[in-house]
Amino acid sequence: MSKIIIIEDTEKIREELKIFLIRYGYEVVALTNFENILHDTLKEEPNLILLDINLPVTDGYYICREIRKKSAVPIIVVTSRDNEMDELMSMNLGADDFITKPYNTQILLARIENILRRVHGITNQDTIAYNNLKLNLLNGSVTYNDQKAELTKNEIKILSCLIKNKGKIVSRDDLMDFMWNADVFVDDNNLSVNVTRLRKKLEGLGMKDNVETRRGLGYILP
Repeated sequence: MSKIIIIEDTEKIREELKIFLIRYGYEVVALTNFENILHDTLKEEPNLILLDINLPVTDGYYICREIRKKSAVPIIVVTSRDNEMDELMSMNLGADDFITKPYNTQILLARIENILRRVHGITNQDTIAYNNLKLNLLNGSVTYNDQKAELTKNEIKILSCLIKNKGKIVSRDDLMDFMWNADVFVDDNNLSVNVTRLRKKLEGLGMKDNVETRRGLGYILP
């Protein structure tokens, strides 16, 4: 599990970001003491740092420069400053990316994943995605536009199979074989019940168009 450090002095933003990243399977440390920020950050040995510029005690530029003297850990500057000079200065001081507030959380997440994959070779094999939906195979949760639901074992299997075959029809027979041992008789109605429950949970997250039935053929995530 990748560890991300959040250096952000606005409590509301800090806590919302922390909750968001934990939801997507990251270990998150949100620092609140800015007196020893360099020491505390490096001590955690993070895989990535999210760094604000406007901070108490010392600004983000100073922190970025000092961290870069001692560590190659990726740094994404997340700031309300949106002019080109701020971005240029951040990159010159060693930041790997620059994102302005307010940001789209899904875009921020994509930037984080890209940098972790590029710098550390880390891929989050425990999470698979379909548009704005993400299925965490480790904790059995699914998130869609920041809303979260827990799935049963069978619902996870159905959704993961459909995501991996997105845009293709998966036959009922293939789903039955994937979910249950082909040598053991399972009532065909069990699949229909599980698909119906999965649809309702996805609809509850606000995902209106989800699992489609293709009569006589099977199911598809379009």
